[in-house]
Amino acid sequence: MNIGILGLGTVGGGVVNVLSKNESEILARTGEQINVTHAAVKSISEPRICADGNIDITEDAFEVVNNPNIDVVLELIGGTTIAKDLVVTAINNNKHVITANKALIATHGNELLTLAKEKNVHLLFEAAVAGGIPILKSLEQGLSANKIELVAGIINGTGNFILTEMRDKGRDFSDVLKEAQDLGYAEADPTFDVEGIDAAHKLAILASIAYGCSLQMDKVSTEGISKISGEDVAFATEFNYSIKHLGIAKKVNGQLQMRVHPTLVPKTQLLANVDGVMNAVLVKGNAVGPTLYYGAGAGDEATASAVIADLVDVIKDTVSHDVLGWKSLSEIPNCDPSEIESIFYLRLLATDKPGVLADISSTLAQHNISVESVIQKQVDQQNNAHIAIITNNVKTANLNAAIAEIQNHEFIQEDVKIIHVENLD
Repeated sequence: MNIGILGLGTVGGGVVNVLSKNESEILARTGEQINVTHAAVKSISEPRICADGNIDITEDAFEVVNNPNIDVVLELIGGTTIAKDLVVTAINNNKHVITANKALIATHGNELLTLAKEKNVHLLFEAAVAGGIPILKSLEQGLSANKIELVAGIINGTGNFILTEMRDKGRDFSDVLKEAQDLGYAEADPTFDVEGIDAAHKLAILASIAYGCSLQMDKVSTEGISKISGEDVAFATEFNYSIKHLGIAKKVNGQLQMRVHPTLVPKTQLLANVDGVMNAVLVKGNAVGPTLYYGAGAGDEATASAVIADLVDVIKDTVSHDVLGWKSLSEIPNCDPSEIESIFYLRLLATDKPGVLADISSTLAQHNISVESVIQKQVDQQNNAHIAIITNNVKTANLNAAIAEIQNHEFIQEDVKIIHVENLD
């Protein structure tokens, strides 16, 4: 089996290293000798993390996808422009394609999967979500007897690292973000990580496989963590919660919810205790109940593990062309975000004077929102206080209407902070 790799960076180099390190085990499982014969790179002279003496290396990626001697192409360069052109060319040349490119699959997956099916080849992407955690195979195969009730995950290690450091060490967001960049966890432009775009790509893929619907990246409601403050982290701790950046997909009353946002999770729950750069995905099935999948969400050999697992499936011919696990994709209506019901955390900076809390509570009550817990703390010498509130379960539209009224009170000194609270048991 001859393999061509597009990109010999972190993941591509990891694939070469793992194939070499575990050659005998992989051969025993597949009965095939896997040969990485060709690779495309940005610069032939750049240093690499893998041995490349036996690989024909080129700077023209189309040489790889057009090579008639290559059976499988591993697309590991990322992006949605040249990567898409290369994948389309490879499929049209009747080559199987394996990718770790979540943006490509989330954005163009419907088109690419249709093309692969027409050409009778496979397009697989286990490594696109949660690195080395075999979450897509678990949803498609291991949980195939279940109706999936909920998928909720920490699926971006950079954001999880930042929130963990803010909670454990009392650090500011900007300070931890700079460290994440210095450590290589975050890019020079961290927007995709901290604003939830990376997680939204992954959630669109998870939801498609879990619920048998087409990939709908444009329907994922997305909010990042850049506005989470030390005050929010401290109040969450006092309420006995941890703030996690979650991707959540569930079907309620026949409608699909897909949302990425900061979330207060009870400290007693497993996801609240997934820290640092680690990833975890909680899946609830109506037969099996809650199951948790935990591990490294990135890194050379962890991600390579998922890429090679797809390669083994291709060699053993254990996958169907219906990669999403459904014979025909259904079109599930998406839930209007204003109709979503949730518990919420609110933080208000208000003038500390008699009647303020009563006015806030009264306005909430007028919109059928009750206060479950409240903490108030003086913050400065100008007689201002932070008021942190946990509400009951309420429709988002009701909460937004109440907050719009509260925001107009003269005693409110800044925009009200709103964060979802999720009990995932």
